[in-house]
Amino acid sequence: MTIRKGEPWGETFDVPADLTVLRSDVAVHRWIVAARERGDAVAPFGLGGGDLARTMAGGSSDQFVDRVTQVPLDLVRVVAGDRTTWSAAHIVARRSWWRGEVVFAMTAQFLGDADVAPRAHPNDGRVDLLRVDPVMPMQARWQANRRARTGTHVPHPLLHASQVREIHLEFARALVVWVDGVRWATTRVLDLTVEPDAYHAYI
Repeated sequence: MTIRKGEPWGETFDVPADLTVLRSDVAVHRWIVAARERGDAVAPFGLGGGDLARTMAGGSSDQFVDRVTQVPLDLVRVVAGDRTTWSAAHIVARRSWWRGEVVFAMTAQFLGDADVAPRAHPNDGRVDLLRVDPVMPMQARWQANRRARTGTHVPHPLLHASQVREIHLEFARALVVWVDGVRWATTRVLDLTVEPDAYHAYI
């Protein structure tokens, strides 16, 4: 069940002896996609690094020594034409950071050094969407980029933020889509659907 305000999240266990620890968003992405393409359930793993781990204050060197918390997490199904993949942390669609349309779809709060989605939670059943208006000038983008390090880039009249469970996106020009740090497709149409409680990880 997705997280609810005031209710506990996850269960605490001894560290499993055979626990696999994944230390990047790319590794998490590949683990999940491999399971989905086999038609298997996603086996639980230790979340030991990357933007998703940082969102949940994970990734420390001593976190899997004694006790761990197993938590349910959401996935975002990503569809472009006849291609499908799944995102655990973030989706970015762009041609350039400095001109044209840029779209962020965030399950994690962070993207590298940037606090892109301060309200994001990886188990709230929603994806946090941030769209950069194509008319936003380079100087304003540079200023927003600096402010994003502290999560103070929004609100802004040319940055459009929302939280959605599913969305159909159409772009004026084909954008390159990056999923959890992996370059995935170039497309003008993208469909995103949140899959709540899709897998479990240890933090």
